Amino acid sequence: MKTLALIAHDEKKTDMLAFVNQNKAKLAKFNLIATKTTGMLIREKVGLQVKCYLSGPLGGDAEIAALVAKGKVDAVIFLIDPLNAHPHDPDIHTLMRVCNVYNVPLAPNVATAELIVSREQL
Repeated sequence: MKTLALIAHDEKKTDMLAFVNQNKAKLAKFNLIATKTTGMLIREKVGLQVKCYLSGPLGGDAEIAALVAKGKVDAVIFLIDPLNAHPHDPDIHTLMRVCNVYNVPLAPNVATAELIVSREQL
């Protein structure tokens, strides 16, 4: 089973929940992992099984970046808020860089996320 990481900045959590609700059947076929707050919201509001790591500002983005580097993540959906600064920007950029280095699909917005989950093979 393919592993999909789900992360959303606070300003994008509503968008993430809408995306997950609309794609629940497709996402149920993945091993889902997430940063803490995003994962807990998905569990509570949608009912999908999600393994949660630390919150992004507390190192969750870095934890997921490490999993990508180890070849344990097949794609990342990271709904980024581009209009606000984040105290953990270095971790965010590390995750993005690691996805690029290891050629792991990265969706920074819902349109790209839709393309990732609509593929028959990831």
